[in-house]
Amino acid sequence: MNEIIQFLNQTTFNWSVVESIAVIFSVIYVILAAKQNIWCWAAAGISVILYIYICFTAQLYPETGLQIFYLMMAIYGYYNWNKNNGNLQIKQWTTSKHLLLILAGSIFAFLMGFYFVTYTDSKIPIVDSFTTVFSIISTYMVTKKILENWLYWIVIDTVSVYLYFSRDLHLTSLLFIAYTIIAIAGYFTWLNNKTSDA
Repeated sequence: MNEIIQFLNQTTFNWSVVESIAVIFSVIYVILAAKQNIWCWAAAGISVILYIYICFTAQLYPETGLQIFYLMMAIYGYYNWNKNNGNLQIKQWTTSKHLLLILAGSIFAFLMGFYFVTYTDSKIPIVDSFTTVFSIISTYMVTKKILENWLYWIVIDTVSVYLYFSRDLHLTSLLFIAYTIIAIAGYFTWLNNKTSDA
């Protein structure tokens, strides 16, 4: 415990107004998504616009591309949830479908990471590529209300804590600790809603 306290005392946290606003809207997004509130997509749109700038400045290029994808998914997510008049039901995918997604995602993340290692000055490109590829998969799952999206997010968010902390984006690193906790709660909330609908 003393080592943790000493580490935190020696760490200079980097706080910025833009990052703080992005974090606030990101938390609002995840909480509203866990509650299946359609306004989660508006909060997502605001946060990702800010994170496009933040990630590009931090030389996290796959993450920058991911934020652009998030912006498109925020628009699509709102459209898809709204189109179903709030009646889009929580669904589950088969284990074989998840295994196929994990295999394909891992291969694509490795290839993307290899590209960024070889041809750019990207920082931590393999880890960055992993979180990027699986975040794309998971975000699509949220737009379709696939229950297991939360399990993917638990892993992604845990890895992202390290990724952002290593780039001195300390507030965002703390955000991903909160995301991990919310993702666990989100999984059980959606699971209970699915059970009650069955």
